[in-house]
Amino acid sequence: MSGKENDYIDEAFKTNWIAPLGPNLDAFEKETRAVTGAKEAVAVSSGTAAIHLALSLLNVTKGDTVFCSSLTFIASANPIIYQGAEPIFIDSEPDSWNMSPQALERALQDAFREGRPPKAVIIVHLYGQMAKMDELLTLCDQYNVPVIEDAAESLGSTYKGKASGTLGKFGIYSFNGNKIITTSGGGMIVSDDTEALQRARFLATQARDTAPHYQHSSLGYNYRMSNILAGVGIAQMQVLNERVEARRKVFARYEKELGHLPGFIFMPELDDTRTNRWLTALTIHERQAGITTAQLVQALAQRNIEARPVWKPLHLQPLFQGTRYYPHDKENHIAEQLFQTGICLPSGSNLSEAEQQRVIDCIKEAQVRTSLTKGVI
Repeated sequence: MSGKENDYIDEAFKTNWIAPLGPNLDAFEKETRAVTGAKEAVAVSSGTAAIHLALSLLNVTKGDTVFCSSLTFIASANPIIYQGAEPIFIDSEPDSWNMSPQALERALQDAFREGRPPKAVIIVHLYGQMAKMDELLTLCDQYNVPVIEDAAESLGSTYKGKASGTLGKFGIYSFNGNKIITTSGGGMIVSDDTEALQRARFLATQARDTAPHYQHSSLGYNYRMSNILAGVGIAQMQVLNERVEARRKVFARYEKELGHLPGFIFMPELDDTRTNRWLTALTIHERQAGITTAQLVQALAQRNIEARPVWKPLHLQPLFQGTRYYPHDKENHIAEQLFQTGICLPSGSNLSEAEQQRVIDCIKEAQVRTSLTKGVI
């Protein structure tokens, strides 16, 4: 927490604005518009809810298909199922770890040849890193398919000077407890289509018609953020830039201390982009490093340090067994390779240099010890 959250929370209690509407909610949406440059923003209960609303606004329904990045958390794709539609997963590419333009192009060609174009493409900006939006948007524009940017992890990142989440038709952010700024739980949908977001606000409040009694002509959702949590969001948004700088410094220290180790390759940053480095992620190649990601995760856990593999690709998840998937190319399934070799290290904005050094020392010790055992060094 920034320390200023209580001021807004106390004001909500003093003025009795407890419901999912009120001055804090209005101010949080205004602050989001100012920070991102989006023309409209609607605060909701989660990033997942924001994706669901975006799909609803695009009239995604039963029998439709939606293309989605495969290397992401399952919340990116679950709302597709909520709508009764079918997800089709697109592999990553090595430069950004995000959606592969060449895989997307093949998927679009097949879809239009089969007479079943997707209703939308959900592009995820993984761990704060921007996808290759010029190439991806050019393809989607060519085929007239709208883009939803899943910027849940990338608030504060930019692509050629534009804020993450503002390049597609709709963008979504998450304020879950682990995100770069948090309302404990919550999300936001943004767009330059103000009319569409007026409808999003309507749908998020149970789609109540204008009438003196409770009347409903459309299916709606209970998705609005509370005025109390929005107060937390206002204070958090004020320190977004500080959080981004803190995360980037954490990444830079890791890269400086570990980047020279054989087989350790840190997540790249595309030219003309600036990632918030929400998580420090890297790949470890056993043959050169002498240690696997699983061994390193275990070694860190023994020191009470939490690390995790990168996301398991959605096309490998049991829930989506048999779902259509397009690899980067016939020889390279990038998302699967990243899952096998990738690891995320402790990356919190409040991680002290001493704490981070303990992580670094443990990694170096584990790498040397395991390499000696295997005879790599």
